[in-house]
Order: sequence, then C-alpha cells, then structure tokens
Amino acid sequence: MSDQFSNAQHIRKSATVSKGGIVASQSRRAAEVGAAVLAAGGDCVDAVIATTFALGVLEPWMSGIGGGGAMVLYRAREDRYEVIDYGMCAPNSLRVEDYPLSGDGAASDIFPWPRVKDDRNLHGPVSIAVPGVVAGMEEAHRRHAKMPWQELLGPGIKLAGEGLLVDWWTTLMIASSAADLRRYPASAAAYLKDGLPPNAQWGIKSSVRLPQDRLKATLSYLAAEGPRDFYQGDLARSIAADIQAAGGALTVDDLAAFRAHGREALAIPYRGGNVYATPELTCGPTLAHTLRLLQQKLQPGNGPDATAYMEYALALQSAYRERLQDMGDADGRRALGAEHLAPACTTHFSVVDRDGNMAAVTQTLLSTFGSKFVTPQSGVTMNNGIMWFDPTPGGPNALAPGKRCLTNYTPVLAQAADGRRLALGASGGRRILPAVTQILSFVMDYGMDLDAAIHTPRIDASEGAIVIGDIRLQPAVRDALRAGFDYEEARVQTFPMKFACPSVVLRDGDTNSGATESAQPWGDAVAEG
Repeated sequence: MSDQFSNAQHIRKSATVSKGGIVASQSRRAAEVGAAVLAAGGDCVDAVIATTFALGVLEPWMSGIGGGGAMVLYRAREDRYEVIDYGMCAPNSLRVEDYPLSGDGAASDIFPWPRVKDDRNLHGPVSIAVPGVVAGMEEAHRRHAKMPWQELLGPGIKLAGEGLLVDWWTTLMIASSAADLRRYPASAAAYLKDGLPPNAQWGIKSSVRLPQDRLKATLSYLAAEGPRDFYQGDLARSIAADIQAAGGALTVDDLAAFRAHGREALAIPYRGGNVYATPELTCGPTLAHTLRLLQQKLQPGNGPDATAYMEYALALQSAYRERLQDMGDADGRRALGAEHLAPACTTHFSVVDRDGNMAAVTQTLLSTFGSKFVTPQSGVTMNNGIMWFDPTPGGPNALAPGKRCLTNYTPVLAQAADGRRLALGASGGRRILPAVTQILSFVMDYGMDLDAAIHTPRIDASEGAIVIGDIRLQPAVRDALRAGFDYEEARVQTFPMKFACPSVVLRDGDTNSGATESAQPWGDAVAEG
C-alpha cells in the first residue's frame, strides 16, 4: 500500500439506539426526512417513500427518479417478508445497431465489455434504460402506506426549492464526473459553474447552492398528478421527448410498459436463523452461495480471527466464480456475471419503525450521475443502465430490447437465531456483497451489536484473485491473508472508497439501533423525535 495519509487518525460513529423508529442513510438530511415521517405516525414504508425522494434531491449523483432499485420489507403484524423489484430494463425501442463495437479494446469505466463507438452505452441519451424508482414507490405506497402520496413528496420538493448545497463532498462528487457532465448542456447548467465544479466558500456565513428549480417543478407535478404520470402522462411525454431530441430511443410506450414487481424473498437459512434477500437479477443468489459455504466451513468463536477472514475470502471468491459462468436475462436464467467488475453509484438506506416493520432499500443510477444526461425540461438526472449489458451479440447478457438489467445490489433482512432482526445493505458496486456478507456474519455468528459490527474491519474479495484487507485488521489476520492470496491493503477512506458503504438497522426486542459507514461524511442513523 502506497499512500500519504495519517496513521494516527481514527474515525468512528456511534450507533443510534431508540425505542422509536430509526432511518439509517448515507445522507443525514434524508434520514431526518424519514425519521420525521415516522414521528408523524407514518409506517416504515411511508418513511421509505419520503426518504427516497429526498435522496434523489440531496445526492443526485447516487440515485433519483431517473434510476432503479429494489427493497426487502418485513411486515411485523403478519410476520411476512416481501420484495419489491423496480430494477431498470432496456427500452423496447432499443436498436442494437446503435451500439457498434469500436474495436478499441475494453470499455472505459473499468468495464469488461468491448468498447462501443463513442462510449454511447456508458453516457448520454443512448445509455438510458427505463427507470423504475417512481414505479417502485408507487407499488410500495399501494401496498402499505398510511400517508398521502402528495404529503410524502413534500420534503423532497422543499429540499429542491432550497437548491443543492455545495460543501466539499458535493464538490468532490461533481468533480469526479465533470468531464462528462459538461458534454450535455442541461447537465452542465445543473451541476457546473462556468464549466467547472462549484466550490464551497470559506466564510462562515457564506453558502453556495445550485438551483434545482426544474426538478422542484417536476416533483411538485408528480405529487399532484400521481406516480403514473411519470410513465403515462405529460411527464412521460416530456422525458421521452428530451431523450429522443438528443438522439436516444426511449419512447412514451417504453415508459408506459414499465411496472414494479412484487417477488417472493429469497430465504437463505443461516446459523439457526434466516436471511431474506432479493432474487433473480440481483446479488441475492450470489449471497446465498456465499452463506452456504460459510455455514459449512466457518466455525465461530469469540470473534472473527484469521481463519474466519480466510473463509470469508474463499466463500466470496467461489461465489463470484459461479456468478461469472452464467449471467443475464436470457432463456429464463437469472444468475449474474461479469457486471460485478463495474464501479457503481448507489445509495442504500434501512428503516425500522416502532412497530417492528423493517425495510432495506437500495437504489442506483448505475455510474456516478448515471448517464450524465439531465432532461432539459424536467431536470431529471437519468441512469445509464444500458452499460450493464454486453454489447457483443449472442451471450445471455447481450444487449437487446426489453431485457432486464443486471444489478449488484444486495438489500437484505435477517432474523438471527437469538431473535434479533436486521435490515442491511450498502452502496459500492461489486464491493456490496462482501460487506453485506461480513456484517451478517458479525451479527449472526458472533452476536455483535451494531456499534461493534459497523466498526469491525472487513476485507473485500470481489476483484478476482485479489483480496483487499483493511489495514486495521490484526497482524495475524493480515499475515494469513498475505500467505493465502494475492493480498493488498487499503484504508477505510472517504474517496475513493475501497470497501462498500453500509447502512443498517437492528431490532432487539422493542429496542432499535442504527448505524452507517464511519467514513461516509454525510451518513447517519436518525431516530424519530
């Protein structure tokens, strides 16, 4: 490891504990929105919807109504788990001939596919898949919400009216994508100043905000007209017109055909309890493979030792090898593959209410700022879900109209043998699965509370043969990993993160707790009231 950072610095965040509900999010302000909904008598799902729309305003590089996702829900009264899948899909109007291979080697953005001419599958209007977030919130609201749709969008509308507050984290995230944002006039107008990333001011009373007036108007319209308008009304026509005017193929018919799907949760027995994950084109099946191996091989003791971390690495590498063998939405197959190599921009939040209802929610635009394309009329930052498909014809994940996108996300709920329940997930692309696996193990194998689990060092084993270890691991663990693998070390740092960014809540009896990644500068677990 070569770096220039302090060896003495320690960053910690204490877990939040409450008898009331808790929202754990990588944006504190979004978590506060969800917690306020709980305090007003809202259900866990009400908090999910309000938090989702707030997040799309507060961290538009991660998620928003131009993206997709999935959630796993626990309904305490019925003792039932369920999944709402609103992952993106390729437009039915997609033309494969619009993605000719350039012959210039591998794609940019650290992706394994052959490069497409002008990187049009990576950014811009041709990279956009049909977004699912609004449909997902529509389905969640229909099933379980107690509060009116319009009221739940209110906080997001208010935040958009305030404008995007520029601090050092905002500047850093915009700067990381500025080269592509400036390609598209509406994107440059939304996120850049004179073609450059905005900077926060030094003065204590000074502030810089980026106006979000178009997005505010869109959210206000969506609140008044209802979620279907995004897919079948004037808003759908506006979005499709903007994308087509810029050279994309997405049509109103593509939007009108989209629906979120209720699915049965994938139940994974583990250590006398159960883990409930998303099925099909997510990382849930790969998590099942990983936990099955840990159930067989890992012998828990007083805490994770060198042997435990070796088993984590072996199980994860085995699961990823299986994942590479058969991938994509083809012929009924639902296993995943090489998309795990792609970096991603994602957000995860977890919610528990005072009645014990729980939610693990992961949403994404795929890359940072997704397609980098903001629709000029509505101000929506759109995904680049087409990047998930292999542009080479013939494979199970080959690019084709109407196919569902592959995803890295792994939102899960779990019930441990001791009766505690957990809602967990992370952002971080390929690194999500290792983080979720280890935090599940810390809680279910070693009985840790959230304060211990969130601060226990982890490894990452998602990069083929390479195993990355947190430099805070004990020397014996590091020595064992170095002897057994192609081993590298990394710090838990803010940017670029070398490990995933988890947000988690736990319920023990009638007491709730929540925690977020210590290195995430915005993240917090916020209790109602």
